[in-house]
Amino acid sequence: GSAARAAQKSLVYYELDLSLNHVSRVWSDPVDNGANLVLAVPGGGDGPSGVVVCAENFIIYKNRDHADVRAVIPRRKDLPPERGCLITAASLHRQKGLFFFLVQSEYGDVYKVSLEYGEDSKVTELEILYFDTIPTCSALAILKNGHLFAASEMGNHGFYSFAGIGDAADVKCSSKQLVETEGGFEPVFFTPRPLKNLALVDEVESLSPVTAMKVENLHNEDTKQVYALCGRGHRSSLRVMRPGLSVSELARSPLPGTPTGVWTVRKGVDAAEDKYIVVSFTNGTLVLAVGDTVAEVSDSGLKGDVATLHVQLLSDGSMLQVHAGGLRHVRTNGSLVEWAAPGRKRVSKVAANAGQVVVAMSGGELVYFELDTLGTLAEVERRDLAGDVAALDIAPLAEGSRRSAFFAVGAYDSTVRLFSLDPAEMFHPKATQAAPALPESVCLFPFEGTADAPPTLFLNVGLANGVLLRAEVDPATGALSDVRTRFLGARAPQLSRTVVRGRPALMALSARPWCGYAWQGRFQLAPLSYDALDSTSAFCSSQCQEGVVATAGDELRILTLERLGEAFNASSTPLQYTPRAMCHHPKHKTLVVVEADHRAPSAERRAELRKEASRQAG
Repeated sequence: GSAARAAQKSLVYYELDLSLNHVSRVWSDPVDNGANLVLAVPGGGDGPSGVVVCAENFIIYKNRDHADVRAVIPRRKDLPPERGCLITAASLHRQKGLFFFLVQSEYGDVYKVSLEYGEDSKVTELEILYFDTIPTCSALAILKNGHLFAASEMGNHGFYSFAGIGDAADVKCSSKQLVETEGGFEPVFFTPRPLKNLALVDEVESLSPVTAMKVENLHNEDTKQVYALCGRGHRSSLRVMRPGLSVSELARSPLPGTPTGVWTVRKGVDAAEDKYIVVSFTNGTLVLAVGDTVAEVSDSGLKGDVATLHVQLLSDGSMLQVHAGGLRHVRTNGSLVEWAAPGRKRVSKVAANAGQVVVAMSGGELVYFELDTLGTLAEVERRDLAGDVAALDIAPLAEGSRRSAFFAVGAYDSTVRLFSLDPAEMFHPKATQAAPALPESVCLFPFEGTADAPPTLFLNVGLANGVLLRAEVDPATGALSDVRTRFLGARAPQLSRTVVRGRPALMALSARPWCGYAWQGRFQLAPLSYDALDSTSAFCSSQCQEGVVATAGDELRILTLERLGEAFNASSTPLQYTPRAMCHHPKHKTLVVVEADHRAPSAERRAELRKEASRQAG
């Protein structure tokens, strides 16, 4: 009541004695009752010390034994006279010999506040410049690399770069230019304009505030979608969120049939970009050259009239093609070396890295090859497992190594065995892992959590019941530990290696595709918000530095993964007014959204006002 109206706000200085761990009150000074924010001014050799007090319509500099220095906050021309202007967010930019504040009003206008002071640290002038107008923020942060992060109250957060620091400001107000009238100090007026000193670089998606939410499956997908009404006013939106990583489709091309696999071959051992995309069909192989465009070629050296099981670039720059009839080694000089499967046996599974090849033939016979120093694939060992092989993989070569220590075999007795490739104990079983279902795909995946830590080898198994089994492999003994399982979908996961952010990653293709990658030092397995895929391979070209080439049905697609680390992939539909409520129409599977704002003109009236304003300006 009357006591509250008669109360006087005070600015109080306290001093902390570090030796006694004691706080004492030093002095106090009355301030404007509309004061709502206090900003510390740099002291010592960087500034005059003291504080800047932000009050209604004013910004005031205060210090002990120093006269107040105040300036009027510039106002919008269309702001009613009875409406005040409050500062709600601020940030300090500080460097040697220079500092200033960026402050924002409740209307979204950003001002630059600077102080002029002499050698005696006496402030002679406080200047406020109109800087730019951005959405109203709850906090501002000026970064040392020359960017501004604006945490918006409503809608997406903004990340801005500085195009200027407001030196040529057209609207400014100074403490030396105060004009006092009977009604108070006369303000400076301005009209908000497009960004001049700031440039929007990126946005961080935000749902704040969520006014309504529903979980429905309006698109007949495997998982339901989350529909949320977000934002306020013209920054409102309808967000449709799906669990999974965002995928950008760069290209889609039809194929002459349904492929059985896809691989990429780089231009060389040390090259980053790919030279060929190899697509296998049930009765042939298609080789596509990667350049400015993707075109079919016939001079690659690969056999085109057979179904390819695997293609590998070897450490000497030669290529290896594996098919049911055997191996074809395309050497760097263009010569071809063939190895045929003995008798009536056929190659059923194959695993290869840059220097080693393991072939499984019908009946369970394993044949191991190594690339010698002369560039020849030499047969090293054979072993009969007395049972067909269901899945096969070999660990990729570590940097500076000529030989991988292990390979994994999935059998039809629902077991996965790890064998040694050490010459002293060739094909010696190292570990056996029982699985709850048939292993249809295995992948030895080296996980690189951080750049300075050695990679950890994991055995990943895709089971027929849709479960992904993962176990850590001891690099010395091959023992398996920390066995974990996760259900991925109704389809048996098909596993392959790819690259995400320059590090090895795992692709698991089930009823929906999944990607396992390193994120903040930990392994993260997340679904992709995309259609089901049949096969994938890592892809790199001049137009796509890091992507995935995939097959789906009778189509070849090139994809990139976006917004890693996020749990949902959201699509946004802008709205004109603040959304208040929504309901689901079950018959037509549509959403009905109610939008309303207090005293807001209709869209037609807005258009008329814009035309009228442009006529007056012209």
